[in-house]
Amino acid sequence: MRTAAIAISTARDRVGESPVWSVADQALYWVDIESQRIHRLDWATRTQSSWTLAERVGCIALSNRGTVIAAMESGIYEVELQDAPMARVTCLATVDHPQPGMRFNDGRCDAQGRFWIGTMVRDMSLASAAGGIYCLDTQGLRGPVLQGYITPNGMAFSPDGRTAYLSDSHPSRQTIWQHAFDSANGIWGPQTEWVDMKPLPGRPDGAAVDAEGCYWICGNDAGQVHRFSPAGALLQSIAVPVSKPAMCAFGGPELRHLFITSIQPAQPAPGFDAALDGAVLVLEPGVQGRAEPLFTQFPVPVPSH
Repeated sequence: MRTAAIAISTARDRVGESPVWSVADQALYWVDIESQRIHRLDWATRTQSSWTLAERVGCIALSNRGTVIAAMESGIYEVELQDAPMARVTCLATVDHPQPGMRFNDGRCDAQGRFWIGTMVRDMSLASAAGGIYCLDTQGLRGPVLQGYITPNGMAFSPDGRTAYLSDSHPSRQTIWQHAFDSANGIWGPQTEWVDMKPLPGRPDGAAVDAEGCYWICGNDAGQVHRFSPAGALLQSIAVPVSKPAMCAFGGPELRHLFITSIQPAQPAPGFDAALDGAVLVLEPGVQGRAEPLFTQFPVPVPSH
């Protein structure tokens, strides 16, 4: 076990988010939202490749077609990554945001291969609760199925698929909720407050669930990654050398590595290594993760009459 985090990415992202490990490729994929890029790091060679797209990429999922599903500003796109920097991009669904200046943010697939994604107003200073949760499946993009969020984040599902987690990162919220989840039908039950993050170090950002059903979440602004039991008890906090860890994901050959993307702060934070701001970090937390489900529920075209 090595809980000291080291940097493995060659570049420094402005807003590094959405790390996803590909078991098939033995590679890590992630995004830099503000630079409109998807990155890929081959684990065996440590070779990094990057693709720049036409819009900000809030989050990604991997599909059973070997493509990347990218939630962007105007909709959800299927991206066929070719020899970098070439990519073929196909629109799967467009979104009708309730107000201008919005984009997709955090998201992930459930065990049935649906893609769940949150939206937010890009300017967090507005504290606009126009964000919602949408679902992409064979019926297209539906939603918002949940609404009233400022900065929806921390989405994850329990190993048995019966519990969904969701947070709001905004300084005025800083809460993690639990929902009963009907995985067969893709229905979220009522939200219950699970963890109030206000007394803890950092705002709740991106998250992952390990093989034991414990929930890991980045403490943005505090340089921490926290692990909670299924009952919501804080079990462990790991310090990282950047002030703004953004999202974590399990990966590596045995899913025993924890990858952590990060964000460059507006001003270097005292007590942290500014040279690592925006890097992807990796550590070994001593527990095993779970492989992320692939997106399989591609929208079925509606026949024209």
